[in-house]
Amino acid sequence: MLQINLFIGGINIKTISIRGLDSSLSKKLKETAKKESKSVNQLVLDAIKECLEVKKARKFTLIHHDLDHLFGRWSEAEFIRIQDKINSERKIDQELWPWRAFS
Repeated sequence: MLQINLFIGGINIKTISIRGLDSSLSKKLKETAKKESKSVNQLVLDAIKECLEVKKARKFTLIHHDLDHLFGRWSEAEFIRIQDKINSERKIDQELWPWRAFS
């Protein structure tokens, strides 16, 4: 038997008992919950919500693709050239900053 506690606003409002779980299903629930970094309770709640199409509205659902063309496009040579330029800009001009001890 599996018991699921339903919480709303941090208050336990309902406990559901699921009978008839065999050991292989119970093991699979625990493995899946661990893989998804969830409790078994949260895994089952998410599955129920998905099955009943009851999902919490996402706050940030807009996905932008305007910069997609920039990702994954640099060759290794381009990356090295750009990284070398960034590294050269990180050098401190001792004439401008003589009072600071830099390593």
